[in-house]
Amino acid sequence: MSILRQLNVRLPIVQAPMAGTSTPQMAAAVSNAGGLGSIALGAGDASAAQEAIRRVRQLTDKAFNVNLFVHRPAVSEPDVCRNWIDHLRPTFESLDAQPPESLKEIYKTFDGYQDMLDILLANQLPLVSFHFGLPSPEFIAALKSKGTKLFASVTSLEEAKQAEEAGIDCLVAQGYEAGGHRGVFDDKGADDQLSTFALVQLLVAHSSLPVIAAGGIMTGQGIRAVLGLGAIAAQLGTAFVLTSESAADEAYRAAMRSTAARHTVMTAAISGRPARCLANKFTSLPVVGRIPDYPLTYDIGKALNAAAKAKGDGGYGAQWAGQGAPLAREMSCEDLIKTLEREMGA
Repeated sequence: MSILRQLNVRLPIVQAPMAGTSTPQMAAAVSNAGGLGSIALGAGDASAAQEAIRRVRQLTDKAFNVNLFVHRPAVSEPDVCRNWIDHLRPTFESLDAQPPESLKEIYKTFDGYQDMLDILLANQLPLVSFHFGLPSPEFIAALKSKGTKLFASVTSLEEAKQAEEAGIDCLVAQGYEAGGHRGVFDDKGADDQLSTFALVQLLVAHSSLPVIAAGGIMTGQGIRAVLGLGAIAAQLGTAFVLTSESAADEAYRAAMRSTAARHTVMTAAISGRPARCLANKFTSLPVVGRIPDYPLTYDIGKALNAAAKAKGDGGYGAQWAGQGAPLAREMSCEDLIKTLEREMGA
């Protein structure tokens, strides 16, 4: 029996966990409509995680995915941080604002975060997924002891091998065209930048684990295509940005509706890790010197966006989007799932 069927998921459609964009309402609506909804917990603490899980469970009795960031803790190099602050200072000043004096590690990695693990174990979740890497064997064993299925984003065969050896149950094959943060385990290492189609075929051929395709998939026809390559499902993120349950702000939505959606870039300048987003004023800033580690860079990136929004300028936001962004549709999650299902059967 497929892993999605074990979770009583009717359709091969997974909504991507998008920190800052996905919501408990989105996750519940997708799961209620027959797909697999997701919430992103990597941008909050353990108490926020508990509240998000509680809110989803108020809205659905179906399975949903809980996603955690498993990044390496940042190494704060004072000179690098100071130079990056000074680099962005003129942009802040053009907005009548000042940059922060120092950079903080605003997101805590799941690996070693015992309070977060305790929340997950207490809630006996059916599914937990990881992005940026894998937690310790002890954390994995603890989750599996509760019957929790584990998914992990991978971008290469080597990462897939590590996931399989660690006891992961399913691979999320993230192609280079995907929006949001690149899931590479080592963001300082080489990246072969494999497309979704190439990566899915490689994983299906060389891994014994089931594969979910992610990146550039926006329609039912796209879902059908990756199923034909051997994936058990497709994960869609950008397709949900314009839904009524999305937390995307109006500037983000306006950009997604405009010709700006035709142009995405992969950049580490916003958060400190490579991520694909709509080209905007932030991404057009030159990169001078070294970029501080994730999420130190994200601390000042968020401050710059806040300063710009205070002036009515939405051009400095982290408008994460994949290369399929022009195909995004504005409707409820339920209607989008129904549309995707119709297209799959067409």
